[in-house]
Amino acid sequence: MTEMRILTVRQPWAWAIIYGGKDVENRVRNIAGGYRGLVAIHAGMANFEKGNAAARLHKQLHGTDTPTEIVFGAILGVVDLVDVHTASECAEMTFQGYAFCSSWAEEDAHHLVLENPRPLASLVPFKGALGLRRLDPDTNTTITAALAAEGVTR
Repeated sequence: MTEMRILTVRQPWAWAIIYGGKDVENRVRNIAGGYRGLVAIHAGMANFEKGNAAARLHKQLHGTDTPTEIVFGAILGVVDLVDVHTASECAEMTFQGYAFCSSWAEEDAHHLVLENPRPLASLVPFKGALGLRRLDPDTNTTITAALAAEGVTR
């Protein structure tokens, strides 16, 4: 069985990672350590903003309202964690300031660089927690089987 970790992310950012092209998750410290590999993205129970922030984000990215209801308390999909670095390690001087590795990257943060988002056709209910943690074997098996059934390869 492939080792998988899980990361709880507040909405609408969990949705943006899986569906909206968000390729960096910003954290105050390197929560990944040396881990690189498969990460399940769990939508936490709390909104980052009041109101329908996810719909506003989707409209900003795609010009239309969010096509589906935003989900809380479930695993939305998986991504590959390919790198972690500080903002200063990826900043490049430009004519008008600094450019970072991604438009989603923030100053004074550690950037968890994410690639290859794969949404799950059937969401997996899950209780979140802080940090990047090991995923329990049963949930790992459920997600791996769901990806295989959808013909998604690692």
